[in-house]
Amino acid sequence: MALMGSTLRRAGFALGLVIAGLMGFGCEVGYAATSLKDFRAGQTSPLKNEYTPRIRNAIARGLKWLAARQNANGSFDTGSTAITSLGALAFVAGGNVPGQGPYGRNVSRALHYILAHCHHSGLIAAQNDGTPMYSQGFAALFLAEIYGESQIPGLRNKLQKAVRLIVDTQNAQGGWRYQPVVMPGDISVTICQVMALRAARQAGIGVPRRTMLKAIGFVRRLQNPDGGFSYMLGMSGSDFARSAAGVALLFYSGVYKGAMIGAAVHYVNGCLPGTPLNMQGNYFYGNYYGTQAMFLAGGKWWARWWPAMSKNLLSRQQPDGAWVGGAGSSYGTAMALIILQIPKRLLPILQK
Repeated sequence: MALMGSTLRRAGFALGLVIAGLMGFGCEVGYAATSLKDFRAGQTSPLKNEYTPRIRNAIARGLKWLAARQNANGSFDTGSTAITSLGALAFVAGGNVPGQGPYGRNVSRALHYILAHCHHSGLIAAQNDGTPMYSQGFAALFLAEIYGESQIPGLRNKLQKAVRLIVDTQNAQGGWRYQPVVMPGDISVTICQVMALRAARQAGIGVPRRTMLKAIGFVRRLQNPDGGFSYMLGMSGSDFARSAAGVALLFYSGVYKGAMIGAAVHYVNGCLPGTPLNMQGNYFYGNYYGTQAMFLAGGKWWARWWPAMSKNLLSRQQPDGAWVGGAGSSYGTAMALIILQIPKRLLPILQK
């Protein structure tokens, strides 16, 4: 399955393969749930020792490594707009925006690169982005987070076009697929679009309510009796990575309570970082969504998840400050940094 061009296929990422591998075994949910039908996402209050000096040091080393790997044109890796957007979001998660912060210049350079790849149609993709709707989702998310923090001239128009393309390419069931056309959807591409739409709406860009309602309907039909999620309609079986995406999709669509989201949160929280089921594949992708989901679930769910997540990520950092992911070190480091900086609570999309 192709992902973002031949170079990314060589890297093994295929930000669609990282995800189309979302087929496997379910998690063993051993964490006692109480009244899932009455589930309601709670407050995510800071935990004791949530943001330790060791975590701060790991982030500082990772950011320094990532900044040194940025290309002269502002991109990361081979120029993928998806990986470039994730790299930029790693800086934004620490409070850096164009013109502000120690890595504000890095964000500005990445923004310039992304804006240069915004097409008149609303598509955001570089030539080697083989499955451009992944690029669309991550890039539109990045633009929305920046637009919400700094009113840069011309950005609103390009973000509006990007949102319009996402809305127009949703299929009748409520999902999206690899290409910017209406076709049968999958959960991995769909969560990318939902996050972009949520961030855009928070930044003041109009998003039709029916679009989000259709996305909720789509993911509802993907949920299995164990609380996890299938990859596409007609497929069966749950696993951690795609189920983490399903929980995040529900939260970012505005579903915060009820038996469905309760069962989904329960399933994902049973796949703690460091356990074999959490690491069965797509590690960074799954934990990127899983950590956001558990943060938004709050309460006991976050209290159980975060110590395991931070400990496991710290153990994976390389001596030079990087993390190695399926699509290479720029991708792995960006994802790890976004995850580790979630407790900073600076990304607007983390607000309920």
